[in-house]
Amino acid sequence: MPPSPSIRPQGAEPPIRDRGDACPGALRLHSAADGHLARVRLPAGNLTARQAIALADAADLLGDGHLSLTSRGNAELRGLADDCGARLAGLLRDAGLLPSERHERIRNILASPLAGLDHHTPADVRLWARELDTLLCTSESATALSGRFLFVLDDGRGDVAALGGDVTLVAESGGGPASGGPAGPGGGALLRVGDDPAALRIAGTDVPRAALAAAACFLTTAGASGSGAWRVRELPDGYGLTAHAVADGLRTAGIAAKYVADDPRAAVIESAYADSSAPGIIEGPDDRRALSVLAPLGRLTVTQWRLLTAIAAADGSGELRLTPWRGIVIPGLPATAAAPRLRELAAAGLIADPASPWHRISACTGRPGCAKSRTDVRADAAAAIAQGTPAPGELPVKDLPLQGLHKGLPVHWSGCERRCGHPHGTWVDVLATAEGYRTSVVRDEAHPTAPAPVPAPHPTS
Repeated sequence: MPPSPSIRPQGAEPPIRDRGDACPGALRLHSAADGHLARVRLPAGNLTARQAIALADAADLLGDGHLSLTSRGNAELRGLADDCGARLAGLLRDAGLLPSERHERIRNILASPLAGLDHHTPADVRLWARELDTLLCTSESATALSGRFLFVLDDGRGDVAALGGDVTLVAESGGGPASGGPAGPGGGALLRVGDDPAALRIAGTDVPRAALAAAACFLTTAGASGSGAWRVRELPDGYGLTAHAVADGLRTAGIAAKYVADDPRAAVIESAYADSSAPGIIEGPDDRRALSVLAPLGRLTVTQWRLLTAIAAADGSGELRLTPWRGIVIPGLPATAAAPRLRELAAAGLIADPASPWHRISACTGRPGCAKSRTDVRADAAAAIAQGTPAPGELPVKDLPLQGLHKGLPVHWSGCERRCGHPHGTWVDVLATAEGYRTSVVRDEAHPTAPAPVPAPHPTS
C-alpha cells in the first residue's frame, strides 16, 4: 500500500481500526491473484551488492523473475508459491535483510537518496537512518507500530520531507539546542509529526532517539484514543499528536528540544542540489559519480537487476540505493565509467534520461496480478506511452493550466479507486472505470478535481 495521504480530507471521519494492519512483509506474505507477494523493507533504500544478489536469487528461484520497487524505496517479490515462506526467509536472513523478524514490517525509513553524493550535498542523514533502524530493531515497544507507520529523514533539500511521514526530520545547519555544528549527524534537525506545521529543533546526535521517542508518543496517544490508529493522521479529533505533546515525551527521554512555530519545510535550503527524482549522472566530490535510473512502471526483470548489481560491485562502492520514485542509485563510480555504464543501463531498458516518455509515469499492479483491478493498466499505460499520450484524453477545463507533462506532473494509472502506489503532491490521476478511463488532477491528495469522463482508450478486459 502507498503512504497515506498527507492531509485527511476535510470533514472525513478518521477510521476506527479494530484489527492490526494487513500490510505484507517478508515473513507475512500477501495472497494476490498472481501468487503470493513479499515486501522486503530496506531502511533508507540501502542495499549491499550481496543483498541485491540475494533478492535476485529469490525472484529467480521463488518468484516470477521480476522485482517491484515501491513508493517507500522497498522491494517486492511477486508470484511466490504457497510453500516458499521458510526458504525465502532463509535467503533474506543469510543476506542480513532480516535483522529482527519481530520488527521486519516496521522498518519503514525513507531518507534522501542522494545524501552525501552530489557537490552541494547537505547532511548525510543516512547515518541517522542506520542508527534509527538499529534502535527500532532492539525496541520492544516499537513492535506495536503498524507496518504503515513511516519515518522520513530529509537531508535539507526537501526531496522527501513532503512524502507523508508520520515522523519527519529535516536536517539543518547550525546544530540544535546542543549547538553549533554543520548540517548532518553532528548538526541539527527539525522534527515534525503528521501534518502539524510546528516543529522541534533538536541536536543531530539526538535525531535517531528523538524519532523513536516521537513514535512512542504516537503509540501512547493512539492507545488513549481507543481508535486503533495506524498512522498519525488517523488519530481522532481531540487526540491529535502535536509538536508540543512530542516535546514533553522528548524531555522525559532526556532529549533537549526547542519549539519552532514556523512550518519546518521553510528550512529547506534553495541551492543547486541534484534532483533526486530524475535519472542521469550525479557529479560528486573526489571526482566520483553516481548513476540514477528508474524502473519503467516500477518493475525490473532479474536480468536488469543483476546488471545494476554487477555495475555497483565492479565500478561503484558496492552498494545500491532504492528511491521513492521507483529508481535505483549506484554511488561511487569513477568519472570515466559513468557515461558508458549509463548507456549500458539504458540499452537494458531502464530509464536513464529525464526526457524519456516513461519518466514520471507510474501504475498500480493491475490485472492479472490484482483481482480488484478492472484492467491491465500497465499494458494500457505502455500502449498510451508508445502512442505519445501518457494520459488519455483531455483534462477538465479548470485543469488546463496543468495540462500536459511539460509542467513536470507525475501521471499515475490505477485499476480501481484505491489508487495503490499513487504519488504525493499534485499529480494526474488516470482511473479505470467500467465506462473507460477518467483523467483528473489531484492537487493536494485531499481534494481531487471532479473527474472528466474520457471514452478512449477503453480498459482492456
